Amino acid sequence: MSGRKNWNAALHARLKILVPVMVAVAACGGTNDTGSRNTSGAGPAPVDLGAAGDLAGAAGYVILAKTAVTNVPTSAVTGNVGLSPAAASFLSGFSSTLPAGGAASTSAQVVGKMYAPDYAAPTPANLTAAIGKMQAAYTDAAGRTGPDKTELGAGSIGGLTLAPGLYKWTSAVTIPTDVTLAGTSSDVWIFQIAGDLTLSAAKKVLLSGGATARNITWQVAGRATLGTTSHFEGTILCETGITLQTGATVNGHLFAQTQVALDGNSLTAP
Repeated sequence: MSGRKNWNAALHARLKILVPVMVAVAACGGTNDTGSRNTSGAGPAPVDLGAAGDLAGAAGYVILAKTAVTNVPTSAVTGNVGLSPAAASFLSGFSSTLPAGGAASTSAQVVGKMYAPDYAAPTPANLTAAIGKMQAAYTDAAGRTGPDKTELGAGSIGGLTLAPGLYKWTSAVTIPTDVTLAGTSSDVWIFQIAGDLTLSAAKKVLLSGGATARNITWQVAGRATLGTTSHFEGTILCETGITLQTGATVNGHLFAQTQVALDGNSLTAP
């Protein structure tokens, strides 16, 4: 009997170790996605840009960059423009006006205001916080795991209709013909792109079914280029530069860790 008791005790001890491990493994199974999911609709959880209108958050700006925002007139920008840590002299081509001791400048090409770190308080502190939020959003988007699709179209996604989800490419992505994002207003798309993003001239990112630009994030490690008279939807979080060629239009945000270059473009914050 003592041998049986000893054996039972040993088995019980082993089970106490194994059961939590089995539960943890089971919790990770059943789906390719190991990242957080959207609780209000399909796709991953949205990337947090802060509250719209909050100048200490990224979402308070339609353009936010670190080294420069250049413009070949005439552009039409609806939303605020922010630059930091580069000074106001690197906001070029807007013919902006800064009141004496002002915290923001204005331009006939911007329906909103322009902010630089050498303007009066509270602008410097707000921009530092907003740039930090932008970089945190980039890190969040780039770090999402368990993509729904990987290497779709070998990086050429023109002509496709994309459902909500997390998409990942280890190379560049090109859009040589129109691409459609189909879903509801609560659905979310995140695109992780290790190389460049290029939208060809006169081509469009289209939305259907109620999909909204505010729920679309393009995380781009390389450069983002939007071709002449093209149309783009969503937020670009770019580790390098964003270039809009002549006449390109955007419904979304342009957030670059270097510069944003405009050339007679129309931009609207979603």
